[in-house]
Amino acid sequence: MLTRSDIVAAARRYIGTPYHHQGALAGAGCDCLGLVRGIWRDLYGAEPEQPPVYTPDWGEVGGDEHILAAAGRHMLGRPVSEAEPGDVLVFRLRRGAIAKHIAVLSAASQPDGSGGRIIHAQSNDQVREVVLTPWWRRHAVAAFMFPGAQA
Repeated sequence: MLTRSDIVAAARRYIGTPYHHQGALAGAGCDCLGLVRGIWRDLYGAEPEQPPVYTPDWGEVGGDEHILAAAGRHMLGRPVSEAEPGDVLVFRLRRGAIAKHIAVLSAASQPDGSGGRIIHAQSNDQVREVVLTPWWRRHAVAAFMFPGAQA
């Protein structure tokens, strides 16, 4: 049985992994998509699909919502307001831009909105666990649950 704690633990194994565009390997390098791909492999084995090659500026060209579409094919969508630790959050970093950043919710927010945390990979940095600040909350546009995740 896959628990939400298993998912968060798998995500935490990537903390400190350097950012590497299109990477998906703990300790060696990953980007935000690679973080979720690596967690998927750790939990389920083979990935359900390989992402197409993408450039660092892919979110600024074209208008296809690749991340939202792929997450919807393989995970269960849920309202962002109901996201729980272990769920994947998808962010639209700029108004009118496509959703191009993803993170794993690692700690739930308190009723007042404080205390939430996410694990994510950000360019020119490394995988970190950070506070789910009001800025991140405002930019979250979707949440998805890994298949079979239980409390």
